[in-house]
Amino acid sequence: MGSETSYADWIAVDWGTSNLRVWAMRASGPVADARSDQGMGTLEPEAFEPALLDLIEPWLGAAPMPVIACGMVGAKQGWAEAPYAAVPCPPVSLATVTPNVQDRRLVVHILPGLSQASPADVMRGEETQIAGYLADVPEFDGILCMPGTHTKWVQVSAGEVVSFRTFMTGEMFALLSTGSVLRHSMDDHWDDAAFQDAVRDGLSDPQALAGRFFGLRAEGLLGAPREGKARARLSGLLIGAELAAAKPYWLGQRIALLGSGRLAGLYADALTGEGAAPEMVDVTDATLRGLTAAYARLKDRL
Repeated sequence: MGSETSYADWIAVDWGTSNLRVWAMRASGPVADARSDQGMGTLEPEAFEPALLDLIEPWLGAAPMPVIACGMVGAKQGWAEAPYAAVPCPPVSLATVTPNVQDRRLVVHILPGLSQASPADVMRGEETQIAGYLADVPEFDGILCMPGTHTKWVQVSAGEVVSFRTFMTGEMFALLSTGSVLRHSMDDHWDDAAFQDAVRDGLSDPQALAGRFFGLRAEGLLGAPREGKARARLSGLLIGAELAAAKPYWLGQRIALLGSGRLAGLYADALTGEGAAPEMVDVTDATLRGLTAAYARLKDRL
């Protein structure tokens, strides 16, 4: 490849708190990808451009390269703050932010997140996944469940995000399982039946959650429960309590579950156990489709 010719037409970027992932894009789709652990949480503002160039330098030519980025790169602590768009609104706004760059081969556009005034809530990155899902299913009217450290429940209608709620369930599990007295009861095994029982307990009696947590420790001290029971029950209690609080979102609704890996499977199992029928959607595919949709809308301005 000569220095005058770029490898890609544009570059898609998903920049989270912990990780950075990039794709070299052509009209046919992605032709290469790369990732690093240079997430927003590890970088000062002046370090974003070098971190990006470390991954995409082989894809650049002499001409300016459009870069469309989503995620925490647009947070206050990120490269450049992209103000939130207030719901109800389409998931991706064209009010992008362009950070200053030293390398004139780069033209970076950071997509804004979404905000909700009451109850107060925000998202960054998930709005691009929503846009990607709607690019494939434009007629969707229902609920998107987006499992993660901070799980989102999103109401979508007529191509717009109407409302959403965020639950810190994943972060609570991490804190309780590693930083509380319950760490002494955790092991690396898993009990599916214990998880499902705990989902039902958490959903039916969420006000008893704090007491049930200590019961997990007491069971270990008094009776040595089966391997994996405490970890599975802690996860199930937390997800069950979340389902209880989010019931107005999912009960009787069409649900698409945007996720991947073990956590998405747990939410699917929990919802299925309550009679729901979530449609599974790969979150990486949705992110890339959302960035592609944003590029298509921005193309005339680039």
